Amino acid sequence: MNRYVTALVAGSIGLALAAPVLAQTSSPATPVLDKREANQQRRIEQGTASGQLTPREEERLNRRADRLEAHEAKAKSDGVVTPGERARLEREANRNSRVIAREKHDRQRVTK
Repeated sequence: MNRYVTALVAGSIGLALAAPVLAQTSSPATPVLDKREANQQRRIEQGTASGQLTPREEERLNRRADRLEAHEAKAKSDGVVTPGERARLEREANRNSRVIAREKHDRQRVTK
């Protein structure tokens, strides 16, 4: 019985010491936004490959994507993505998506 109590106490102490480390290493997740960013990046690459996007449009869209990633990193920096921050990031992703669609269908083409 004494060994069991010692193991239980040692195990709980180990877990108590590991809990703050685990909490610090995990970051707030934004899987929906990450998936959208990847999809938008594929749309930009596809538009460039097909000639629907000019090099200047591609650069501008990539800067918008980089800005969204920076805003996401800032929202995650304190360890919590609040509902307000999440909504703001979602609106920015929506805007980026509309701009990508507009640029791909604006009749400007790269002639090969």
